[in-house]
Amino acid sequence: MAGTLQMLFVNPPATGNSLYLCRRLHLPTTHFPFSGNFPSKISYRSHLGSKLGSSVRANLQHSNKGNGCGDNLPRATAKNSDWVKPLSGFVSNNFLPLALIGGVALGLANPTLGCLADRYYLSKISTFGIFIISGITLRGDEVGAAADAWPVGLFGLVSILFFTPLLSKIILLLKLQPQEFVTGLAIFSCMPTTLSSGVALTRLAGGNSALALAMTLLSNLLGILIVPFSISKLIAAGVGVSVPAEQLFRSLVLTLLVPLIIGKALRECFKGVAEFSDRNRKLLSMMSSLLLSLAPFIQVSRSRSLLLLVKPVVFLLAVVLGVLLHLILFAFNALAISLLSTISGGSESSFSKKQNISAVLLVASQKTLPVMVAVVEQLGGALGESGLLVLPCIAAHLNQIIFDSFLVSVWFQKEHDLKTA
Repeated sequence: MAGTLQMLFVNPPATGNSLYLCRRLHLPTTHFPFSGNFPSKISYRSHLGSKLGSSVRANLQHSNKGNGCGDNLPRATAKNSDWVKPLSGFVSNNFLPLALIGGVALGLANPTLGCLADRYYLSKISTFGIFIISGITLRGDEVGAAADAWPVGLFGLVSILFFTPLLSKIILLLKLQPQEFVTGLAIFSCMPTTLSSGVALTRLAGGNSALALAMTLLSNLLGILIVPFSISKLIAAGVGVSVPAEQLFRSLVLTLLVPLIIGKALRECFKGVAEFSDRNRKLLSMMSSLLLSLAPFIQVSRSRSLLLLVKPVVFLLAVVLGVLLHLILFAFNALAISLLSTISGGSESSFSKKQNISAVLLVASQKTLPVMVAVVEQLGGALGESGLLVLPCIAAHLNQIIFDSFLVSVWFQKEHDLKTA
């Protein structure tokens, strides 16, 4: 209805104007009580008025036809509006998965651009930008909500760093050639959560984004100490594994914590920044999605040559294993949250709030690729060819983000339908 009113105010109907003009210009002779004294003048005015009125009506009708006003809308315009509006709505509701798929397609089609972007560290810059946006859009009440949901965040950290790495023992039982595919997925299951996609998806889903930020920061900072232990005990079985803890810690602080603090400081110091972010949350989330799509674009561009060397059937099987890994993590976290909600008080528990549930499901069920790549580079080939170890994890990383982004789109659509109803 608001759109209809806006159209009425911007483009008032032409019929009212033409009627008004015709009434002003058309002067019937019956309106003059002294018409008998001046028959020639009155008849001349009447003739002139009717002639001008008919001329104005003809011009307005011609203008309406030419401009597509009134009842004579061109069929082409009507047909265009029939498919443009649903298409724009679909793109708006599924912007993140479409951006990720577009990044993958572009990386396969033209890897030169992706390799150039990697050379100039655009992946780190994009992560920096994502957390700047997260800080700018982080409200004070969201920080309080994250503090109130500390039991949920604690479960998320334990799930990310201790429970889900145990799946690596099951993954290693699989037999697949090359064996590096299986080993790579086992290493991938020991990683902390994604650096940016979990937070971005939680924000899009209307979840507790501050809780998602806290779990992301803490799991990656603690993961620097815990990941080497997990790999050596669960996967390497005696093979010496060293992880550049100091370098990883410095990189995570610079790309995660610092931009988050900068964004939050900008919001608190400048009122205009806070007002702009609150008015344009949809725009900022789309910008965050575009920055996030740079990661798969760069990763696929770098690994395109290896992708072409692997047999399609083998690679497809590795992709399926990556999808199964994510579904198992998602199902495990969903079941655990349901049990904890029942134990801790039912509907009154923090485990029963939709915002907290979506944050934990999205963040605790994802694994990060950049940290995995840094770990594999430090292995020096001790567990296999580095490129083959990373290759299935790239697919698993993309699949988990694309799957969750479609899931968030479904949640968002259902929430929208409920609000509309």
